Amino acid sequence: MHKRYNDFNTYLRSIFGCRVQKITIDAGLSCPNRDGTISTGGCIYCNVRGSGTGAHAKGLSVTDQVIQGKKALSKRYKAKKFISYFQSFSNTYGPFDRLKILYEQALAIEDVVGLSIGTRPDCVDEQILQLLQSYVKKYLVWIEYGLQSANESTLAFINRGHDVNCFKKAVLATKNRGIKICAHVILGLPNEKKAHVLETARAISDMEIDGIKIHLLYVVRGTKLDKLYSAGQYRCLEQQEYADLVCDFLEHIPKNIVIQRLTGDPHPEELVAPLWALKKTENMALIKKTLEKRDTWQGKFATD
Repeated sequence: MHKRYNDFNTYLRSIFGCRVQKITIDAGLSCPNRDGTISTGGCIYCNVRGSGTGAHAKGLSVTDQVIQGKKALSKRYKAKKFISYFQSFSNTYGPFDRLKILYEQALAIEDVVGLSIGTRPDCVDEQILQLLQSYVKKYLVWIEYGLQSANESTLAFINRGHDVNCFKKAVLATKNRGIKICAHVILGLPNEKKAHVLETARAISDMEIDGIKIHLLYVVRGTKLDKLYSAGQYRCLEQQEYADLVCDFLEHIPKNIVIQRLTGDPHPEELVAPLWALKKTENMALIKKTLEKRDTWQGKFATD
């Protein structure tokens, strides 16, 4: 049986010849959608931790987090090499000199072979991109831009604070620098149907980026989405619904694009719904089973 999607682990092994794992870093940075620059509420699904680990609040430096992560991932996955992944909030948003120090602390640890920066498309400029470009000779460098949806009405409803054109501009500014570009998308957003998901898949495909992370929209305690859910104004996807949507999405993504993630990782203590979101192994198995049952694969309907 041929491989049904272009997974990240295989991609990394093809470059480095061994198991490579991402080390999640919480650098204590903020977001213009929270600090008042754009808004104070943030996206409707995001809480005050910004999907982070909370490590910065516990006093752990970037160096501490990388060393601890390396130790844990070596033991759990027998990983030999590592990518430092700045995950929570917007990791190109802050004083340039501080960001440079943070990135270089994350790269300074032995066996770290790459850097991945999660951020917003409205939080990059020429100076930041030149800095990231300066690392590509020695390291694998990814920048991960949150798009979430290519539907403008959805972006407005979730209080994203930018439009699709902003994302396109960031992608164009990043291209031809040796920096790999990953887009984040969310399935199950309010008022979205299958047609909206396919619209997003086609829009991303047209931009010729390098990778995609697919997330499930789940309800986190204390968010605006939590209020909508409690009021009966938002319905979570069922487990099979989500698996079907992932397969629909993948069918329209060109085979060369690396799929970095097929679902999310909610913090159990924060999750309101759906509870099946915690069953990552089961969810991954269901997606693979659904691909097989439908005899479909990434890029089946994509126009290369």
